[in-house]
Amino acid sequence: MAKPTIIEDVLGRKVSVETPAKRVLLGFYIEDYFAVGGDEAFDHLAGISSGWFIKSRPAIWNMYLASKPQLARVPDVGNVQDQTFSIEKVLASKPDVVLLADWQFKALGSELGRLEQAGIPVVVIDYNAQTLQRHVASTRILGQLTAKPERAEQIARAYEQVVTTIRERVAAAHVAKPKIYIELGDKGPSEYSYTYGKNMWGAMAELVGGDNIAAPFVESWGTIHPEQLLASKPDVILMAGYESVVSPQAMQVGQDIAADNVLRRLKGFTQRAGWSNLPAVKNHRVYAVYHGATRSIMDAALMQFMAKALYPDLFADLDPLATYLNFYQQYLPIRPQGTFMLGIEPTAS
Repeated sequence: MAKPTIIEDVLGRKVSVETPAKRVLLGFYIEDYFAVGGDEAFDHLAGISSGWFIKSRPAIWNMYLASKPQLARVPDVGNVQDQTFSIEKVLASKPDVVLLADWQFKALGSELGRLEQAGIPVVVIDYNAQTLQRHVASTRILGQLTAKPERAEQIARAYEQVVTTIRERVAAAHVAKPKIYIELGDKGPSEYSYTYGKNMWGAMAELVGGDNIAAPFVESWGTIHPEQLLASKPDVILMAGYESVVSPQAMQVGQDIAADNVLRRLKGFTQRAGWSNLPAVKNHRVYAVYHGATRSIMDAALMQFMAKALYPDLFADLDPLATYLNFYQQYLPIRPQGTFMLGIEPTAS
């Protein structure tokens, strides 16, 4: 039986929602909702903003469709990113609650007043900030919405343990922070693409004890001037990618992507002008990582991988890939296979 529950979202808004929510309009964080809500969550979607997920991670989406065919019947309400998000479609889906990312809530602004007028509560969560506090809070909110607080708590505590372990070991080591650069390699080696300042990969680098060389130049995300990068001399470089890429040289990582393909593309980035003189390239500390696992509680595995890249001796015992795949085994109905994290040397983990 559903009952009124007061949920305090990540913005501190107190929202009354009937829980467990029977008709959820899901704006973002698709896998986190599924992981916390379990099998029942797939049957309680009134609508979904799925375009970004399907475009960037088509192979993973197809796996979910094969496992949960009811997803094919869920209306798509459009995307905030390309301004196709339709309040009319949201209203037509008759949700009990609309679940939005913080950035979606801010972008939609006054348009959300129409949902309030219709008596539809809006709850905001945020994994994009990549902070421990918001990751844990967002997971617990999902537990409230789906009436799975114990499952949410288990997931949140496991994440907290990963972050705490990394931070404690780094603090105890009393060593200088290695310099790190992270870039979304969607444009290939010929053109610098997004790097990250104080959120997403940038915030993750800070959490695991890295000195993010982009932080002084980039607020959230944007490009860094090549000369600034070369002058910063990063010790570690991460190139992020999805399965779905346009350029044959772009960083391609993820479901069904073979390791030799990832390695070939990764080596292409090391041929950029001036990169042969960077410490990261000289010392073979250049890595490919799966961008699809960010903005999610599942980025615990990426945090481990980043920590291991920065401090190989401190974290030799960690198995980030096992952490990633075990999360699916424990909480989700699909079993990914492919390349999700890889070093420039084939034996690097």
